[in-house]
Amino acid sequence: MFYVYAIQNMADCSEIYIGYTADLRRRLIEHNSPQNTGYTRNKKWRVIYYEAFLSEKDARRRERRLKQDGRARYQLMKRLSNSLEVNQNGCGRSSEPKPR
Repeated sequence: MFYVYAIQNMADCSEIYIGYTADLRRRLIEHNSPQNTGYTRNKKWRVIYYEAFLSEKDARRRERRLKQDGRARYQLMKRLSNSLEVNQNGCGRSSEPKPR
């Protein structure tokens, strides 16, 4: 199984990262790890959305579409609008989430 996921920065509610992986739990641990050297380093993230695929190719295609197609990204953010309004820290929703 392969997963396309969206994670939200718990300190800055408007910051959303989209990726894909075969192991969602492990990947979230990596994003939150102090040893992380990528874009998501030094931040705390939580999973706000994921989709499951049997094919890695389908998962990669969906991730690429969410990252590159403004309409697909907009539709996902619209679908998640209630989930993005308030996170666990009580952080309010900004007017425009920034997908990465």
